[in-house]
Amino acid sequence: MRIISGKYKGKLIIPPKNFRARPTTDFAKEALFNILHNTFDFSDIKVLDLFSGTGSIGFEFASRGVSFIEMVERNFKHHDFIRKTIIDLKIDNARVIKTDVFVYIRHIHQSFDLIFADPPYDLEGIEELPDKIIASEILKPDGWFIFEHPKRMNFSEHPYCFDERAYGGVHFSFFKKPIPSLL
Repeated sequence: MRIISGKYKGKLIIPPKNFRARPTTDFAKEALFNILHNTFDFSDIKVLDLFSGTGSIGFEFASRGVSFIEMVERNFKHHDFIRKTIIDLKIDNARVIKTDVFVYIRHIHQSFDLIFADPPYDLEGIEELPDKIIASEILKPDGWFIFEHPKRMNFSEHPYCFDERAYGGVHFSFFKKPIPSLL
C-alpha cells in the first residue's frame, strides 16, 4: 500500500506478512479523500482513526497536513508497526494508542472534527458504533463520522447518516453529529 498524496506522497507502507488487517484499497481511499478534500481544510481539523490496522488511513491524513491524527489499535503487532512507521517517516502530527476502541471511546476526554473507523467486519457489536460515536463527546458538533463496513450493513435509515458510498467491496457510511439547538 502507498500514501496517495501530501507530504509523504508515494511512500510505500509494507506491513509484515503475518498481518491480519484488511487495509482500505487505494481505489477506495483515493475516492474517500477526494470527498474529504472538497469539504475540509485539513490543516484545521483533528482526526481520530479507530481500528487503525496498518495505519493506512491515518498516514494519509497525516500526509495531507491535518493538525493532529490519533490512531487507536488494540493488536500489539499492528500498534508496533504503526508506531515504527510514524518514527521512520518522522511524522510529527500523529500518535498511536494501544487499547480497545470501545474502552477508548468511554474514557477519552478530547474531541475530534472527523472520526474514521474500519473495524474487523466480524467484530461483535460494530453495528452499534455509529450510535456510540454520535452519543459520545469525542465527535464535535457538526463533525463527521465515517464508518467502513461490510455490504450486508445498511445505515441509510439512520437519522444521522447523510451519505453512503461503495467502491468495490468497500462500503462507507457518512454520519454527521448535529449541532445542539439553542433553547
